[in-house]
Amino acid sequence: MNRSIDADALRRLGADLLVQAGVPAADARLLADTLVTAEQWGHASHGMLRLPWYLARLRSGAMTAVTQSQLVLDNGAVAVIDGRDGIGQVLAQEATRVGIARAQAHGVSVVAVRNSNHFGTAAYFTRQCAHQGCIGVLATNASPAMAPWGGRTKALGTNPWSIAAPAGARGVVVMDIANTAVARGKIYAAAQRNEAIPAGWAADGRGVPTTDAHTALQGLILPMAGHKGYIISFMMDVLAGVLTGSAFGAGVAGPYVADRASGCGHLFITIQIDALMPRAQFEQRLARLIEEVKAVPRAAGIEEIFFPGEIEARRCAESRTRGLSIPEQTWKTLSELAAQSTVAMPGIRAAAGPAECGPS
Repeated sequence: MNRSIDADALRRLGADLLVQAGVPAADARLLADTLVTAEQWGHASHGMLRLPWYLARLRSGAMTAVTQSQLVLDNGAVAVIDGRDGIGQVLAQEATRVGIARAQAHGVSVVAVRNSNHFGTAAYFTRQCAHQGCIGVLATNASPAMAPWGGRTKALGTNPWSIAAPAGARGVVVMDIANTAVARGKIYAAAQRNEAIPAGWAADGRGVPTTDAHTALQGLILPMAGHKGYIISFMMDVLAGVLTGSAFGAGVAGPYVADRASGCGHLFITIQIDALMPRAQFEQRLARLIEEVKAVPRAAGIEEIFFPGEIEARRCAESRTRGLSIPEQTWKTLSELAAQSTVAMPGIRAAAGPAECGPS
């Protein structure tokens, strides 16, 4: 059984719980918005499921409630930010702002963030670049989840990355993927629901494939596309971990660990489209690509071909009229957190939510 709730009410609940944990109000609203936006996009694996993990890390001090970053290198188009164990979403938002401003000044920018934390969905930030006439490329590393190709011990994270670009009337085209067969959060979500996971997602501690979500969490997440997923994950760690001066490989701690500094890093590359061609021309060319792709004859049983990001945009629009469906276990956990504080749980959804998902 799931609970239906209005997106704004869920945002307020998340923000209020974070404020009680010592997070400044603006930062709390940002973090809560990233989680609820993920829910609206249909990615519950990166939604409110994660809030208890963040709160546990805030309580232990592994993640600092008041983010106080430091600009340690300022070289025009290139900047390095030390996050000093602050909130990942707050640091990623700072990198987004700095990256867009510097790309607008120089045509392109590279912003490195070290000593950060998990920041939720990468697309939340790259989409902002697209809305400002830029192409955003964001890579991050993560705690060990997969073995190197041929191994049976976790050594590399899912190490997600995202690319987003403006698509005119079509909105935004965006990719946001982990380099494993699936994001680890989706396995946590399946475990919460006591559901089996598809074959090919994970293996147990001996490297034997499994469809049991609980076993998978103690074992290995399998790479996407076999050895190719391992190689891409390795190179994303080179960009987000090694190059930024952050932790890498087995040295990164994930949001699932309550009492250890994460040390994860991010690398944000922002390209100002007008530096290469007029934005209108770019969007016209991209519109042609989208139309060509969507016009391809469909395989049997396929009703429509989607361009990257189109499904999430539709789910967001749908959530405005039907509300958000929150799994019972997540609702129970949020209720327990509210009971331990002075925050009141919202009621069952009664009104429509906002028209947009996340910032523009």
